Amino acid sequence: MTRDGWAAAFTALVAQAIREARKGAGLTMGEVAQGCADRGLAEITEHSLKNLELGRKASITVADFVVLADVLGVPPVTLLFPLGTSATVEVLPGREVSTWDALAWFTGETPLDTPAAEGTARDVLELFRQHGDLVAAARSSYALARERRRAASTTLDRTRRATLLQRAQGYEEHAFEDAQELRTYRDRMRQRGLTPPALPDELAFVDQAESPTGPGDSE
Repeated sequence: MTRDGWAAAFTALVAQAIREARKGAGLTMGEVAQGCADRGLAEITEHSLKNLELGRKASITVADFVVLADVLGVPPVTLLFPLGTSATVEVLPGREVSTWDALAWFTGETPLDTPAAEGTARDVLELFRQHGDLVAAARSSYALARERRRAASTTLDRTRRATLLQRAQGYEEHAFEDAQELRTYRDRMRQRGLTPPALPDELAFVDQAESPTGPGDSE
């Protein structure tokens, strides 16, 4: 397919995804246009949306695209790649790959051809994705420890209480290790000139100077 032909076909796929998302949300074109206006983008009118869905509008701006995704209540990337309805997609002119591979490449989860070189945009995406995994692990560990201690405080069974406290201590040890790993990772990001994302309130202590014991220290 030629470059111009690919661009038109790709826009048509996006328009189809927008139409299906709109119908799935139970919205009329007028309601979608009003939603865009409420978000400060009055340029998307009922008429322009109709032209897009019917294929009479051959392009869409990035601003229009992200606002429409928000109004429709869907992740923007799902409007680009028909995951679940099409096995493959022509992700670039003359380059057809599986829909999942196209989506993963777009979001930086996997490279399209070769691993990302250090310092590249994709490499930075991977760094921040790993940071998110470490934050999730630490939050989970601390939450499990708190839950075991809460359960221990509400039981009158001595044996059960001892068991729950023992389990809580184990989770707290895991949480401490997770927090240490997260701190080290954030330090490495700063050494590379990157600003780590803000931590959730319950993990704010990780950036403090003292050892990360965290909320709910062991008894």
